[in-house]
Amino acid sequence: MKHLFFLNKYFYKYKWRIIPGLIFVIISIIFQILQAPVVGHAFNLITENISIYQLFDGFDRQEVIYNIFSTNLFFFGALILVIYMIRGLFLFFMRQTIILMSRHIEYDLKNEIYAHYQKLSLGFFRRNNTGDLMNRATEDVNRVRMYVGPAIMYTTNTTILFFTAIFFMFSVNVKLAFYALLPLPILVVIVYYVNTLINQKSEKIQEQLSRLSSFVQERFSGIRVIKSYVREAQTQEVFEEESNSYKTNSMSLVKVQALFYPAMLLLVGISTILTIYIGGEQVIAGTITAGNIAEFIIYINLLTFPVTMLGWVTTLIQRAAASQKRINEFLKLQPDITSNNVEKPEIEGNISFKNVSFTYPDTGIEAIKNVSFEIKKGQFVAIIGRTGSGKSTLANLIMRMYDTDSGKIEIDGKELRNINLNNYRSKIGFVPQEVFLFSDTIKNNIAFGLSEISEGQVETAAKNAAVYNNIVDFDQKFETMLGERGITLSGGQKQRVSIARALIKEPKILIFDDCLSAVDTKTEEEILGNLGTIMKGKTSILIAHRISTIKNADQIIVLDNGEIIEKGTHNELLNKGGAYTEMFNNQLLEEENA
Repeated sequence: MKHLFFLNKYFYKYKWRIIPGLIFVIISIIFQILQAPVVGHAFNLITENISIYQLFDGFDRQEVIYNIFSTNLFFFGALILVIYMIRGLFLFFMRQTIILMSRHIEYDLKNEIYAHYQKLSLGFFRRNNTGDLMNRATEDVNRVRMYVGPAIMYTTNTTILFFTAIFFMFSVNVKLAFYALLPLPILVVIVYYVNTLINQKSEKIQEQLSRLSSFVQERFSGIRVIKSYVREAQTQEVFEEESNSYKTNSMSLVKVQALFYPAMLLLVGISTILTIYIGGEQVIAGTITAGNIAEFIIYINLLTFPVTMLGWVTTLIQRAAASQKRINEFLKLQPDITSNNVEKPEIEGNISFKNVSFTYPDTGIEAIKNVSFEIKKGQFVAIIGRTGSGKSTLANLIMRMYDTDSGKIEIDGKELRNINLNNYRSKIGFVPQEVFLFSDTIKNNIAFGLSEISEGQVETAAKNAAVYNNIVDFDQKFETMLGERGITLSGGQKQRVSIARALIKEPKILIFDDCLSAVDTKTEEEILGNLGTIMKGKTSILIAHRISTIKNADQIIVLDNGEIIEKGTHNELLNKGGAYTEMFNNQLLEEENA
């Protein structure tokens, strides 16, 4: 239960729903219990009236007694009906307060989880797969909702009903109550043992469900690759194995529950038999009336609900505790990247790396080693190097997706760690190497970084990214809906839409992370020509493999194995005859051979 203590803040928040809800529970139970003594009195009255009616057989008074009997029967029938109606009314109020409160808590908890996810750094998302993140925010939250709503409601209901019914039973006849409740200790032992099994099996089911969700999400995201390599049958086999594992665990839990509930009903049936047998003997002895037996049978039937609910409610609580434990694991994580500065100064675009080193915490790979360079406002700087040389890592460090291990990064003379992060990132246009587009319209994808857009702003950004003509060829033009991850578009079109998304922000710093690889040379020249106009006086950083893309840069930084091995302009680096010259000559040979 300690994991569920996290929810206490929500109970306090919605206390004016919980308190009336619990009052409605108590009132509904009072009217539920009332039916037993009413039926008992009615049963005695009917028995006595029948006896009196038979005594007056052949007398005129018999009709009067029959009328009294009919009136009493109608009265008690109407009274029981009224009791049920009032109880039903308060049951409705109970559900309207407690169950609705659980929906509010579900809403708040999902929002808290989603907001917390967004605060966590990229490293968190590298360590955890999407399916597991989704499962904790949906399936686990739903199980917690079953605790804060139905479980609490039925726990309160069954507990009060249980002890109230027992009190009334002992007040009627101690001996009969003792025999009626004799099977209960056996039931307690069964409940304790079975719920331990249920808890263990529930955790296994939840873990397997996360694996299954992750598998399905990943395979559907990569469906193009699966089809290309004709691996549908193989992925189907793996899915069947994972699904079969989930089924096996679920069936194991169902078997335990299938034995549990009949066992409980058997014990309740034994209580009824003991009540009738012991009660019958006492009626014969004149200790109690036949109406008391009828009253006791109702009490036992009333106890059937708490007894059967006991296992179900315990299961809900156990599952909720297991799910809340999983939720708490992530909510307790603190973001690696924090920003406490509330000031929002204008970003000019001066960038300075001073002896910066960085190692990825998940893999232990040292990506950047003692790197130092400066980029002045308005410069066009290119970063080039072999695969794995640390180019994308530099882009991530500039955007402060990660913090440096040593050294420091300064923006306009201020250390990056001390700058308001949201304000800083809002001034950056970033086009990642791996393009990601949302399942939305092309217009909304381009305008993603802005809260408000002016007329023609999206179209201008599309023209600057050389994708306008492609978009207007679609039937719905800018209102064309994209499939998941932009699957509707070609690779080059996706890259250019991503570029338009960065350009529409009119950023102070623009970072291109090798995002021109899927466009042809002519389109690349058009985009770079537009950039020259758009980014005049603003800082541009272009990560590339093709030297033809970067030869006009104000400064070219050559990386190798996380270190800067050369710096300078295109002509300066060629004159050095070093690594840059070697890459340039190799690319010339490739173009000639092509």
